[in-house]
Amino acid sequence: MSIQQFIKPFIFLGLVVNILHAQEKIDYKFDFGTGKLVKGYTPILSTDVYTKEKGYGFDFDSKVEAVDGRAKNFLTPHPVKSAGPFYFSIAVPEGNYKITVRLGDPKNAASCTIKAESRRLMLENVKTAAGQSLIKTFIVNVKDKHIANGELVSLKPRELNKLDWDDKLTLEFDGQAALQALEISKVEDQVTVFLAGNSTVVNQDDEPWASWGQMIPRFFKPGVAIANHAESGLTLGSFLASKRLTKILSIMKPGDYLFIEFGHNDQKDQGPNDGAFKSYTKRLKTFISEVKKKGGIPVLLTSTSRRSFGPDGKIVNSLGDFPAAARKVADEEKVALIDLNAMTTILFNALGEEASKKAFVHYPANSYPGQDKALADNTHFNPYGAYEIAQCVILGIKEQKLGIARYLVNDLPEFDPSKPDKPANWHWPESPKSTMVKPDGN
Repeated sequence: MSIQQFIKPFIFLGLVVNILHAQEKIDYKFDFGTGKLVKGYTPILSTDVYTKEKGYGFDFDSKVEAVDGRAKNFLTPHPVKSAGPFYFSIAVPEGNYKITVRLGDPKNAASCTIKAESRRLMLENVKTAAGQSLIKTFIVNVKDKHIANGELVSLKPRELNKLDWDDKLTLEFDGQAALQALEISKVEDQVTVFLAGNSTVVNQDDEPWASWGQMIPRFFKPGVAIANHAESGLTLGSFLASKRLTKILSIMKPGDYLFIEFGHNDQKDQGPNDGAFKSYTKRLKTFISEVKKKGGIPVLLTSTSRRSFGPDGKIVNSLGDFPAAARKVADEEKVALIDLNAMTTILFNALGEEASKKAFVHYPANSYPGQDKALADNTHFNPYGAYEIAQCVILGIKEQKLGIARYLVNDLPEFDPSKPDKPANWHWPESPKSTMVKPDGN
């Protein structure tokens, strides 16, 4: 066999791979509202509803209308607005996407908060003056359950209806959002920060539940993509068994990160080899070892404190030896540690026993549709609590001098867990969907 005959199949395979990569290139440009179409943009009218056949459009019964007015610096003279939250979806494959939005109302001042997929906070309270046009860019990670070797992530029934796991990218526009244009491009040059954890980390779909993992994207500018693979009720063991670590490793690039926070549910494992310094420690080391093999950077986080006040009005540790075990593993394996347990203890003590309820899912009856009983959960956070804890994580990133700190937003808020934001001064425009069903976990 000649050398040409030998290498011919490999050349063909290389061409196929290149073609597939070329097919992965995705760019959309949407011009919203009526008026003269901007060259290179796809027009989107208020009546353009998402369908699988078309692959983009307003979603979830969104009601929008074009704003009547003109401004010299506007890309389109008639942006769209809505009296309430509205959704726009685009069918895209798994990957990281750069999203560029052009916001502003030609006649009125406006403010806009943008969430992606399962209520991930991307932009917070972006204000525009009347006639002002403002461009903002952020990164959204889109994931699916498929693993390169033909395996699948084993999803829980509740995950089957989550926006995080469907076949499209969904943006939620809240506040008085006036949307002029939207650009979406698939990008390969982002540092991906994968999150592994439980209900204190996962992107919660419904009000009033929230976790720090869905708030942290707000604090990063392009350069970093947050890929949250956490799920309620999981332990290190069940995260492994459901092939979530396998999934992460299958798409991890050298230089990507894995943030690991477990402990709340691991406490329930009662086998002879279970415990903080047994199976928990062993599994943490497995996570670290496997990430390092991929050229990734593992980061351990101790578990968030529960709202567990003692007789003296101070937080009592309800997590046993698990925070200490995580600290010990980080020291032995020479990996970065963000001590969320210590920081959230300071945070909740600073708020105090009564005011700390404002950080958790504590609501009187009838606060939400169909809620005939009070909610009093001392483990799971509401959006305010999740936001404060996300700021703890950001503080830890800075203190540990992680490389991704250079991608923190320029308007990063000053934060000290001993001086938390006042709940009354913090605003979260609620999403339309709510549930009274408590997330898995304790």
